[in-house]
Amino acid sequence: MTHHADFARVKNTGQAKAGRFIILSTLPDPSLQTIRTGFITTKRSGKAHDRSLLRRRFRSLVQSHAPQFTEIRRFLVTIARPGAITATFAELEDDWVRQAKRLGLFQRPESIH
Repeated sequence: MTHHADFARVKNTGQAKAGRFIILSTLPDPSLQTIRTGFITTKRSGKAHDRSLLRRRFRSLVQSHAPQFTEIRRFLVTIARPGAITATFAELEDDWVRQAKRLGLFQRPESIH
């Protein structure tokens, strides 16, 4: 995602869940062919090299977990919260996956009775 209008649409009409290190926002869009992702890392996140590191980590998280989403045709925005740069990759991943589950992005495991 590169256009401000896309980010604004996700913010205004999508769903969002906040965790300790990230805010994850999503908006399903049947007109898309695949997932459209955006990453927001403000100067509060740290210096330029810190923000770049966070964006690389967020990209890695989307690449590894998006194939398990129930519906891939959606906008997905990951916003770094202040203090995210101090988190390890495992902590970021745990927080990101937790928010994705809260948003219902993953398939629910079938219960065995």
